[in-house]
Amino acid sequence: MSTLPPCPKCNFEYTYEDGGNYVCPECAHEWQPDAVGAEEGGAAGEKVYRDASGNVLQDGDTVTVIKDLKLKGSSKVVKMGTKVKNIRLVDSDHDIDCKIDGIGPMSLKSEFVRKA
Repeated sequence: MSTLPPCPKCNFEYTYEDGGNYVCPECAHEWQPDAVGAEEGGAAGEKVYRDASGNVLQDGDTVTVIKDLKLKGSSKVVKMGTKVKNIRLVDSDHDIDCKIDGIGPMSLKSEFVRKA
């Protein structure tokens, strides 16, 4: 029986070792054996949200959209450079809940924004 730890990202239990890293076949997450606690946000176990530049995001921050984002089911587009104020971080597929002027409430992925 394997004694490898489960994936810290998705908690999938069947991980494998590749060189000096552990790999999750479910979500393709790779991590080093000694870095399990560091990725989860430290001692508190809190998830750390980062923007496209690697800056840490917090509730209430202002961010800027870094590329044009087409909205599904609509002809509207969130243009590059759009500033979004007072974001709220959530634990789901899209990390940011916000309200964009002219469009309304929506969810964004943190990889498409930069901290302003």
